[in-house]
Amino acid sequence: MQRIKFNDSLEMSRIVYGMWRLGDDPDTSPVHIQAKIEACLEQGITTMDQADIYGGYEAEELLGSCFKQSPSLRDKVEIVTKCDIVAPAGRYADARVKYYDTSAHHIGASIDHSLRLMNIDHINLLLIHRPDPMMDHHETGAALDAAVSSGKVGSIGVSNFKPHDWNLLQSAMSNKLVTNQIEISVLAHEAFTNGDIAFHQQHGVSPMAWSPLAGGALFDEGNADTKALRDGMKRIASDHGVGVDALAVAWLLAHPSKILPVMGTNKIDRMKDFSDALRVNMDRQTWFEIYTLALGREVA
Repeated sequence: MQRIKFNDSLEMSRIVYGMWRLGDDPDTSPVHIQAKIEACLEQGITTMDQADIYGGYEAEELLGSCFKQSPSLRDKVEIVTKCDIVAPAGRYADARVKYYDTSAHHIGASIDHSLRLMNIDHINLLLIHRPDPMMDHHETGAALDAAVSSGKVGSIGVSNFKPHDWNLLQSAMSNKLVTNQIEISVLAHEAFTNGDIAFHQQHGVSPMAWSPLAGGALFDEGNADTKALRDGMKRIASDHGVGVDALAVAWLLAHPSKILPVMGTNKIDRMKDFSDALRVNMDRQTWFEIYTLALGREVA
């Protein structure tokens, strides 16, 4: 498995396991979660993606129960988690409205919650989950720098930020932001042309891609709007000896910005196939063949 080096203290596997659906599995036992992690490790997938809000603020604790039962697993993985979304659920059930909080107090409290719930002593990568229109970038930047200085957090990144959001926060930080987790898939390909990926390429930053399979929409046989794309990708996938899901991920991996797809499923048999995407040697014409199918027209 290829690895991406973000800085001197952080490397991550090229494919990431996303745990946003961890609590949706009928089996949330530590043993079953360990089996998922081990299915990833067998392929060289060492990076686990979490967020405080996942599972109504319960997914981190589920992972923590697994680490409590099998402490040796912690040293085999990198933990990514996120903060700043406050929704009326879990420990924030009394919130009157869903909102974002990038205050120093909230960031500090969220980090401590995540460390406690996951039974870990440091977070490898902390992401600010959503751009906060009320952000005081000086306060937020100082809080994130302090988290790194304390040793509680190794590196800092963001999620769903536009270039101007990135620049604002970075202007108030001494630590470099290392990544931006944004939506990228065959069905959500706007980042390739709206400046998002170009910005990160310019700065040598590898983006993470959430929902790289478009939340399963790519496989909806009842969706007439995606039939041509689906049929075309089935043909191309067959030529490469992989499934459509692996082809969709390979399409992202082929881009020179070194995208890290965040794969989320609760089915261990599907997890064992994550690395199939690495078997696809995608040339430029194949990339554009898929892009043309996604656009529904030739490029201009």
